[in-house]
Amino acid sequence: MPGRGRAAPRRRGGWSGGGGRWLVWIGRAVLWALIVVIVVNGVRAPIERFTQGDQPTGAPVAPTSSGFPEAEAAAFANQFALVYLNFDGTKPDQRIQRLKPFVAEGVEQLGWNGLGRMGAGAAQFSGIEVLDKQNAVVTVVVQSEAQRWKLSVPLYYADGRFVVNGRPALLPAGGAAAPPQQPEPDRDESTEAELRPQLEGFFKAYAAGDDTQLQRFVAQGVTLDGFGGKVTLDDLASVVAPPGGTTREVMAKVVWSLAGSGSPSPGPNSTDPAAQAGTLEQAYRLTVEKQGDNWYVKDIRGATRPVE
Repeated sequence: MPGRGRAAPRRRGGWSGGGGRWLVWIGRAVLWALIVVIVVNGVRAPIERFTQGDQPTGAPVAPTSSGFPEAEAAAFANQFALVYLNFDGTKPDQRIQRLKPFVAEGVEQLGWNGLGRMGAGAAQFSGIEVLDKQNAVVTVVVQSEAQRWKLSVPLYYADGRFVVNGRPALLPAGGAAAPPQQPEPDRDESTEAELRPQLEGFFKAYAAGDDTQLQRFVAQGVTLDGFGGKVTLDDLASVVAPPGGTTREVMAKVVWSLAGSGSPSPGPNSTDPAAQAGTLEQAYRLTVEKQGDNWYVKDIRGATRPVE
């Protein structure tokens, strides 16, 4: 405190004390602004993720509906394809009548010259190109004899109804793919010999659907549903077992005889192929486990690779 009657000494060296408080307040304001930004971003991010679902970052949100009834158009095109690709030169009027629900009035054979014969079946929807709310091109896959086709069908939609509003386009559907050659698997022939009698008994019981018999061949605690006598074991053609321990995944090729595939009462010496029982060769993948001297089945599925 300055002494009474004496002048206070003059400060030197610029501002000090209360004069520099404005820097403190600016610093506090910047700090609070930064805290607000962090909090707002932290709250907004999970909300945006929740509302956007699985949309990739930056990807535009696709409209929920094109306005064109795609499912109904696919069914309409499937039915049309089976009419369009089935024709018989001896019955041209039949096709005209069948096309009427699909084409505009006055359109009859839709490009067919009225000759020849074609049969198609098993139409399957393949894709759709929606042009606008009233126009689309639907592609279906159809099989005719040994040939697969694609048929592109232009459709117009209005007032809850469809019409084929142009010439369809027949396209090739392509042949079967060529799988790569797979290397021969390593085999444990001694284990295959052990497995064969066990698996023969298993597949017989599996075909019969006999739960009591199946329990003799499956691992403890495992329950499998059999065929219930709909098939019978004709042959266990092969068993492929890889080297390994007491639990392995093996492959088996089985020939089933299909009950009821022939005529109901074929003669004893019938030579009609359709009257004989049919067989189907099937490939299976089995998980087996060795307990004591025997192998037991834990699971059975379709094979993932060819079984020789």
